[in-house]
Amino acid sequence: MNLDKIFNPSSIAIIGASEEERSVGEGLVKNLLTSQKKIFCVNPFRKKVFQMDCFGKITDIKESVDLAIVAVPAPAVLDVIEECCQKKVKGIIVISSGFQETGEEGRKREEKMKEIVERAGIPLIGPNCLGIINLSNNLNASFASALPQKGNLAFLSQSGSLANALIDKSLEFNLGFSKIVSYGNEAQVDLPQLLSYLQDDKETKAILLYLEGVKRGREFFETAREVSRHKPIVVLKAGRGKVGEKAVSTHTGSLVGNYETYQAVFKQAGLIEVDSLEELLDIGKALSFTQNFKNGIGVITNGGGLGVLAVDFCEKLGVEVSELSKETKEALSKDKRLDKILIKSNPLDIMGDALSERYEAGLRCFLGAREINGVLVMQSTQIMTEPIKNAKIIGEMKKEFPAKPIVCCFVGGPLVKDAVAYLEENRIPNYSDPKRAIKAIKSLILCFQ
Repeated sequence: MNLDKIFNPSSIAIIGASEEERSVGEGLVKNLLTSQKKIFCVNPFRKKVFQMDCFGKITDIKESVDLAIVAVPAPAVLDVIEECCQKKVKGIIVISSGFQETGEEGRKREEKMKEIVERAGIPLIGPNCLGIINLSNNLNASFASALPQKGNLAFLSQSGSLANALIDKSLEFNLGFSKIVSYGNEAQVDLPQLLSYLQDDKETKAILLYLEGVKRGREFFETAREVSRHKPIVVLKAGRGKVGEKAVSTHTGSLVGNYETYQAVFKQAGLIEVDSLEELLDIGKALSFTQNFKNGIGVITNGGGLGVLAVDFCEKLGVEVSELSKETKEALSKDKRLDKILIKSNPLDIMGDALSERYEAGLRCFLGAREINGVLVMQSTQIMTEPIKNAKIIGEMKKEFPAKPIVCCFVGGPLVKDAVAYLEENRIPNYSDPKRAIKAIKSLILCFQ
């Protein structure tokens, strides 16, 4: 089914438009006013909404409508959907809740809605969802409370509230998105269809997924496996235990199933599974900012403790710390800036009194080494440490050696804040803890395989 007019509409009708403060209808109108699309407000109880004429129903609109967004009480939704079909809209988003997640009556209502739109051949996202955001064309067809940065990650979420929270959190992570879809109950357009759409989306480099359950297990597996061959998919699965399964059934009415089965499916389909929202964003940042690479990393640190923690996590997670070649050891020995470093190995401890020139020397050598495919640069702040200078040298090295990814682990607070900002403005991912950094590196290696 063609989803283009959902993500790229020229005209949009908001059914349930309102200017009542803090209402869904108000949020939708305000967000769509920033989208610079032709919008129509529909509400039989209002003459105007934000000084725009308000239509009693969508069929009263004389002009064509590409996308209809429905935010009315659940008992009124089926009549509104029938009117949307009469209007021959090209896509529908149902924000309203009160369907299969509420029990038998809601389930029957949802089944009837599906019958209506499938008979008309109109794609429908929802119900019980936040809406969609397409950053590539400035479309905010949602009642999200914040707008994320534009970027190359897509986010699919079964939960609208979680999508809202992640959007807000992403602003701290310097993450940008191509598309965000809260797909709710999947009455008609489901997860496999959305994944297939994103596979062909040129704006999307990787896909983040919050998942509670799936309706078509075989189709999900086959689609996810195919899409992951082209674009990484990172999944956070909820509803892993008995209590979580029950919570899911009352949230979106999804079929949860055995968590071990999901784990096996994720692994066979080539998905990267994470355990928390923070990890979802961490991995997303790595995939967004840099490229995948073959196993085998170099570690540079000005603190021996950080280096030991890093290699511990490398061993645990299967990240190889490359054995240095004879040529690399000779290059390290010849560089006068590293004369003070007695043990020239990997990880390379450039010592606590390292100034930026020592970072530059070690990093240049490691990036030029054939046995090293990516580099982790670690920094703890001592009185002589130069965080900003170190960050700028890393930025210069990234330009000079674009084929080899650099991931950073600048550990600290206010003393490294500006340096971290510089790194991430230049699309060099930084993590405040060695474990988070190594997990991010592991994801880049997995996507190479």
